[in-house]
Amino acid sequence: MAPSATADIVPPSSRNSPKPPPTKIWSVNEPPFEGFKSIDNEGFARSNRETAIVIDNGSSTVRAGWSFDAKPRLTMPPLMARYRDRKLARTFTFVGSDVYSDGTARGQSKNVYEPGSNIVNNWDCMEGVLDYCFIKLGVDGRSGSIDRPIVMTEPVANLGYTRKTMSEILFECYGAPSVAYGIDSLFSYSYNDGKHGLVVSSSYASTHLIPVVDSKALLSQTTRLNWGRFQSAEYLLKLLRLKYPSFPGKISDPQAEDLVREHCYVSQDYEAELSRYLEWTGLEDRDHIIQFPYTEQVVVQKTEEELAIAAEKRKESGRRLQAQAAKMRLEKLKRKEEEYEYYQQLQEQLQTVTKKEAKRILESNDFDDESQLEKRVRELEKGIKKARNKDVGDVEEEAQEEPTFPLLEIPDDQLDEEGIKQKRQQRLMKSNYEARQRAKAEKEKEKARQAEEQRLDDERREADIEGWSAERRMARQAIIQKMKDRERLKAELGNRKSLANQMRMKSIANLASDNPTKKRRRGGGDDDTFGADDADWGVYRTIATGEQSDDEEEEDLGKALKEIEAQLLKHDPTFTEESTREAQTDWTKSTLHAFLHGPYPFDPESQKELHQLHLNVERIRVPEVVFQPSIAGLDQAGIVEIAATILTERLASSYPDHRDAVLKDIFLTGGNTMFQGFEERLAAELRAVLPAEQELQVRRAGDSVLDAWRGAAQWAGRKENRQNFVTRAEFMEKGGDYIKEHELGNASSF
Repeated sequence: MAPSATADIVPPSSRNSPKPPPTKIWSVNEPPFEGFKSIDNEGFARSNRETAIVIDNGSSTVRAGWSFDAKPRLTMPPLMARYRDRKLARTFTFVGSDVYSDGTARGQSKNVYEPGSNIVNNWDCMEGVLDYCFIKLGVDGRSGSIDRPIVMTEPVANLGYTRKTMSEILFECYGAPSVAYGIDSLFSYSYNDGKHGLVVSSSYASTHLIPVVDSKALLSQTTRLNWGRFQSAEYLLKLLRLKYPSFPGKISDPQAEDLVREHCYVSQDYEAELSRYLEWTGLEDRDHIIQFPYTEQVVVQKTEEELAIAAEKRKESGRRLQAQAAKMRLEKLKRKEEEYEYYQQLQEQLQTVTKKEAKRILESNDFDDESQLEKRVRELEKGIKKARNKDVGDVEEEAQEEPTFPLLEIPDDQLDEEGIKQKRQQRLMKSNYEARQRAKAEKEKEKARQAEEQRLDDERREADIEGWSAERRMARQAIIQKMKDRERLKAELGNRKSLANQMRMKSIANLASDNPTKKRRRGGGDDDTFGADDADWGVYRTIATGEQSDDEEEEDLGKALKEIEAQLLKHDPTFTEESTREAQTDWTKSTLHAFLHGPYPFDPESQKELHQLHLNVERIRVPEVVFQPSIAGLDQAGIVEIAATILTERLASSYPDHRDAVLKDIFLTGGNTMFQGFEERLAAELRAVLPAEQELQVRRAGDSVLDAWRGAAQWAGRKENRQNFVTRAEFMEKGGDYIKEHELGNASSF
């Protein structure tokens, strides 16, 4: 916020000055359509019946490949769209990123998972995704089955119904010879040679903290935090809708996820950085501008020849209007001259007729007496002279004749009824004339007084410029303080519990109780005399504005402040435009403007700027939820508190011999841990809650996104793990609920 002005401290002229145009503006990504993917037959040709198909069945991305691959051959979002084209009489199916290739398919797309979770709720889409995976991997299904083992990842504590349904599809629909399931984060930990440690897996739908001892996960000690990349993107969307309620563009979910991924980072000291994030210094580096598509208004640029033709047309039109106006003035002047000549002849005629005939002639011409006729003749003469002078450009100053009032000197007994009436009118006219003369004299006197004050002030300024400037600054500060007091009082009156409002209500109560009005009776009078005295009406002012109101507070403080500031700007070199109250209270240099538009000026008429988002505070606020879930309204503990509980309480009581080894390997995996500063912040926070002598090491997966698939492929390629696959015969015999235990699966240690 702009600081309040002070009399002693003058802000520098560069205070919150607009920054130069931004050097970099980010754009939003288009939907991730990757183009047509051909069938990859090379992997299937290299494989045999022992080679497993590895599928990382993530809630944001599905990855598939062969167990001998170094990376997945197929990556796609778990989406499917199916619709029927009535014109072509064909049904079209789009899977993965292909749904973004067609507008209708994009509108009909459905997700395999329930939004914001890792629970499959659309098995038709799941079958479509698996069909796409097997087809693109070149699996030969002529025998009616895929004829290859399958290793599939699943989340921690996966629902039994979900695993059972998946097994039924793989065994009965695709004829898989054997299937194995494992936890994605444990596959990543195994691929990175982990043995004792705490796996912190923050992915798309959730965050899990899994302690691992002797390469076996202690799932009974595992804790889940319902926050991941999906919730972060959703939270960012809520913040942006609140920040820009009238934003003309539309932010899609994939775009929001890209904004979180590309622009957010974890603060090492959230509270301290948040308090100074919108400071003007360095804000251009912290404020990221996101440009959305827009259509600029087309402004037709005319050539110089067209502009010259248009200017000539305007001049010609102006000349025609001037000619018409001159013609109308000439006609009006002729009418006035004719009327003037007629009334002159009428005056001459009145000199030759009797009084009775003269009165009849005057009445026929709408005059009461000859004085009105003379007045009309003088007005016409003046108007004609003025019109002629205006035409030649020489307007003479008319000498104002002092009015005379002859009837006021004549006694009433010497006047008839009409004369007495005119005498009253002249008395009123004389009073008005004398009042105008007195007002004019007072105005001249006031003007002379102001001129004398200005002369004395100029002499005072020339003699002692520093003292004069100090006095003006003190007067300016007094006016500012008075304006602040008025604003504060107005704000207090808006609060029913404030002291000012309580005093106001007390005044109303006193007015209602003092000298209560008697009830009127039929035929009786009313004893209420309120309003008979002018002072009675002052109570309304007291009630409306409080006890501190007086005549001085009703003056125009803003005008007086501008006059003083104008004098200081003219004569005080240390007082600049940036020192004025208007500049200091300019909201475009306030925290609100910095929050909405960064350190740059904003033009509401520019379509380009209307379609821009400024990410500043949101860049650290969104990732901070993992550490402080309460700021997003999540009633759960943060990962530091969860990790501290696991390390200092649960492991200390259950596995005291392995706790030190676990502390030496805090392992981060999952796409939501890839924020800049995540690793350092977690290490610093854990160090603060652990004993000082305790050794602590935090490391990140080699590839937080792909290592889960690579770990599953590595695990599937080992012959000793064949015994952990559920065969088709075992499925038919023991049902879909049957699962074999292994160190990386959901049934490893309960």
